[in-house]
Amino acid sequence: MLVPAATGAAVPAAAKPSSAAPHRLPATLPEPPSVGVVRVELAGLNVEAPHSMAGYSRAKFPHWIKQYGECDTREVVLARDGQDVKQDEMCRAISGTWFSEYDAAIFHNSGQLDIDHVVPLANAWRSGADTWTTPERRHFANDLVHSQLIAVSARSNRQKGDQSPDQWAPPRHAYWCTYSRAWTDIKHLYHLNVTEAEKAKLTEMLDTCPA
Repeated sequence: MLVPAATGAAVPAAAKPSSAAPHRLPATLPEPPSVGVVRVELAGLNVEAPHSMAGYSRAKFPHWIKQYGECDTREVVLARDGQDVKQDEMCRAISGTWFSEYDAAIFHNSGQLDIDHVVPLANAWRSGADTWTTPERRHFANDLVHSQLIAVSARSNRQKGDQSPDQWAPPRHAYWCTYSRAWTDIKHLYHLNVTEAEKAKLTEMLDTCPA
């Protein structure tokens, strides 16, 4: 289902809150489309210079919202992306094992992980989300349906910041194919712009995908 943006763009709706028990949480990270589909998506993206950061605030992208009972978006992603994750009565991850796809680091403490927005909030703002409503930005910031959220090492997430692929790419090159497919698909789904340099780097990263 698509939620029309004020500008006429269409913003995919994120998963609606549910009263489902923790064992009903999403089981796996959503797989982005195939490289062939994503190349077509990339070719169709609007190429434009970044918008101004004037007026930007992370508060304009409300997160993390409750998704399943007491489970907010962060805890859902931690449970989904880890192995043998145990949660307390408030849905907080108290044990488990996590593999950070960006840098191949392994963790047993959820406090060492960040939930990365594959397309960062500030990048989205510069790419067109500055024209969205707050509810539309909330959908984007908590999207569990598409490959926009992933649990990774806090170190890699903070190195990335709000940079686009031409400015930062995962140190683990084996993840470049998935990362570029996810980034491009999110930009396509949310009708966000790319820069010339961003598009060129995405093309390079997609070239690492198996034929």
